[in-house]
Amino acid sequence: MTSDHQDFVTVPSPLVSNNWGILELEAESAAPATASEAEDDAATNPEDAYDAGDVNSGYGDSLVSSTKSLTASVIDYVYENGRRYHRFQAGKYMMPNDETEQDRLDIYHHFQFLSLRGLLYTAPLKGNPHNILDCGTGTGIWALDMGEMFPCAQVIGVDLSPIQPTWVFPNVKFEVDDLELEWTFKEDYFDLIHSRNIAQSIRNWPCYLRQMFRSTRPGGYVELAETEAQLHCDDGTYAGSNLERYMNNFWKAGTKAGLLAPDGNVLRQYAEEAGFVDVEIHYYKQPWGAWPKNAEMKKIGETCALAIGKGGFEAYAMALFTRYLDMSAEDVVALCRLAQADVGGKRVHTYQIMWHVTGMKPEDD
Repeated sequence: MTSDHQDFVTVPSPLVSNNWGILELEAESAAPATASEAEDDAATNPEDAYDAGDVNSGYGDSLVSSTKSLTASVIDYVYENGRRYHRFQAGKYMMPNDETEQDRLDIYHHFQFLSLRGLLYTAPLKGNPHNILDCGTGTGIWALDMGEMFPCAQVIGVDLSPIQPTWVFPNVKFEVDDLELEWTFKEDYFDLIHSRNIAQSIRNWPCYLRQMFRSTRPGGYVELAETEAQLHCDDGTYAGSNLERYMNNFWKAGTKAGLLAPDGNVLRQYAEEAGFVDVEIHYYKQPWGAWPKNAEMKKIGETCALAIGKGGFEAYAMALFTRYLDMSAEDVVALCRLAQADVGGKRVHTYQIMWHVTGMKPEDD
């Protein structure tokens, strides 16, 4: 990021801007810890979205083209190093889908809810939306919240893993699909297409945005929410930490896998090249751990630490580090525990930047 942020939308915050345009956090004082202590801490018809299709409670019975119904092969999961992964397009997405990960995803949803101060989206929608798409829906919690907020809207959640609930609101539907395959949704259809933390499965972002543009109705919006693949620290506590060692490995493995999230400016570029207009970047500072003095940011950091403590470090690292860095599963677990101790112990004061990039499809003349 640069010091020139006139193109960014500033989010109201109790924090003070520093000289490069982000925000400074003041840490609570914490007693130093020894290495041994760190280790110890360690309403519309759902089928209208398609040219053909049907729906049951939660999942579609018959889907066209690349959209897959729930067959035995889809739910025949892959098990690796003690974690469970998706079978459909096996190996493409590096994150597990087991119960531990599902719990983490739900906590992470609350973490994002706190960061956005109670908002589910930042796009300036015009009126109540009728058709909403959630890309990489995970447990489906965002889609379900949107379905409850807009009971007259149809909400579709898409994911590689069928881990969503089967009994849902009548206006919410889930599909098992690979978002990098050709989309089968109708053209000019969705009022909002939402995509959050999907960098671990998208390799061709320009194509992804072009498909979004095609399926967004004129006047509709896209919202892309991604985090940096690096952490920031303003007081030097990050340098030389186990957390820094973990993140350096994550950067190296993610680079080899081609799965690092583009930053906000690159996402904006992709959105504009796809045809979206009025593209804005909303950025949020998210502390890792309960070290900030500010009460609001402390709560956000506590929730982040809770999500990490629910297997977050291991979820991001196990497949990436073992497949691309040739680390053993035991070494990955050991590093994850040390990094987690840095966050939980409030001795390392780091934060990440979360981007929400919004853009509108031009309205018809």
